[in-house]
Amino acid sequence: MIALGVLLLVLAACLIVKKVFLGLVLYLVLAGLVLTAAVAFERWRYRPRVDRARGQWQLTGERFVDPATGKLMEVLYNPETGERDYVEAHQDR
Repeated sequence: MIALGVLLLVLAACLIVKKVFLGLVLYLVLAGLVLTAAVAFERWRYRPRVDRARGQWQLTGERFVDPATGKLMEVLYNPETGERDYVEAHQDR
């Protein structure tokens, strides 16, 4: 998605050089900026970093297979902060 946003911005720059219709250029610039910014914001906002050094992390007993990697995952919970984290399960547990 970021590549598509950057591609729109590059295309807009090329059209500016060729002095093409300003409305199209503005549309491409806005679409490229919005798309690139939205993806950057989504990655920052919805993938918060977990600080495992803070608090008492506990296993919840929840296990699942991560569809992206196919690995067995376990859920950890920090009662002090309410955070959850997902770690690869060890076979000895």
